[in-house]
Amino acid sequence: MTEEIVLTLPRQRRYYDVAHLVVGGLAARLDLTVDTLSDLQTALDGLLPREQPEGDVTVVLRLDEDALAGRIGPFDSVLLQRELANDGDGYGTKLVLDTVFESYRVAQEDDGAWVDFTMAMETKGAP
Repeated sequence: MTEEIVLTLPRQRRYYDVAHLVVGGLAARLDLTVDTLSDLQTALDGLLPREQPEGDVTVVLRLDEDALAGRIGPFDSVLLQRELANDGDGYGTKLVLDTVFESYRVAQEDDGAWVDFTMAMETKGAP
């Protein structure tokens, strides 16, 4: 059975802690390692504070077998693609996504760009 959490927040920094609380609660429920939780929190920190017009941002997390899948968006397509193409000094959004996620892609939809991702789910009980 696939479980899914959908969290929609205003695009103001003061609400981003709510996303971190939800992810932390999910990590505790799934008995994820501190490293796995930290990686997911880092990805949220890299994606949530985008330069965006007003509106909401949605975080979707889905448990699939031994992986955590999800999506975050919508984002301005041009700005997100520019950030992913620009490695700059090597410490940008692309490095965060490449490091944290097993795989990711940018999906273009009517409301903007979404980052779809999959990451390994390492639990404390895992060998």
